[in-house]
Amino acid sequence: MELRQVRYFVAVAEELHFGRAAARLHIVQPTVSQQIRRLERAFGLELFDRTTRTVTLTAAGRTFLTHAQAMLRAERAATEAMAALRAEQESTLRVGTTVGLGLRLDAVLTALTERAPQLMVELVSADRATRLRQVRDGELDAAFIRGPEHSPGLELLPLWTDVLVAALPAGHPLAARQRVALTDLAGLPPSIAARDAHPQLVDAVVHACRAAGFDPVMGAAFTTDQDTLAAIAAGRPSWTVYFASQAEIQPAPRVAFRPFTDPAPALRTHLAVRPGPPSRRLAAFLDACNSLERAESPRVRGGAEPVP
Repeated sequence: MELRQVRYFVAVAEELHFGRAAARLHIVQPTVSQQIRRLERAFGLELFDRTTRTVTLTAAGRTFLTHAQAMLRAERAATEAMAALRAEQESTLRVGTTVGLGLRLDAVLTALTERAPQLMVELVSADRATRLRQVRDGELDAAFIRGPEHSPGLELLPLWTDVLVAALPAGHPLAARQRVALTDLAGLPPSIAARDAHPQLVDAVVHACRAAGFDPVMGAAFTTDQDTLAAIAAGRPSWTVYFASQAEIQPAPRVAFRPFTDPAPALRTHLAVRPGPPSRRLAAFLDACNSLERAESPRVRGGAEPVP
């Protein structure tokens, strides 16, 4: 039994006329008659009593009509559900995020709303490897990524450079300065993430320290914003790094965020996407990201963001 046969049967049963049923279905009458015959052979039962003047349902036909109409209602419900799901997917953008986007993320979403107010954004938090895999597998439309500019099977589109700032005790003498040189921090242990958790960040800090003439002796690993900043504020003198845009919104009354003197450590942010022309909704998101780079305010450029 085919669904089209069920549809033809219902049309004939409701019209009680093969010609009118064919016209309603926008097909020729012989096709309707042929498919009804095949359906009857499949059941081994006559569904209609036919004369030269009338068409009526048999007892089998009346029994089958109830089920046939239910089948068509189920088909319509399934079609409508799939259409609604497709519409939702076409109006929803799933984006992987990373820590420390701070004010930049809000600015991107604001710019996107101006360009595509109907578009919904679902933000997904996951580690870097998971984000890349999910973009590759189509589970995410895009993902913010920092660090290396290559990933197999993906395009990494450059967005902006995130400058790092120092977070140190507000009562430390270095906090009285407008800017802090890395060489001045050589005697203090940095409290940053374990390398296996954030290799790009750790490598950027270590490379900057070595360029300044010293190898940093690591302190306690960064755990959470609250615990790490509390330890910096009240424990033995130490420091950590935050992305500038996050430091601007990070509450830490006993911690001072200070820009580094040039050259300051920084990381480039990319948007990981699948190769090929972007969808309409992804193109709008890319334009929103690029608009932030084109019209970035001085506050965002010189600000400060937590980096675990």
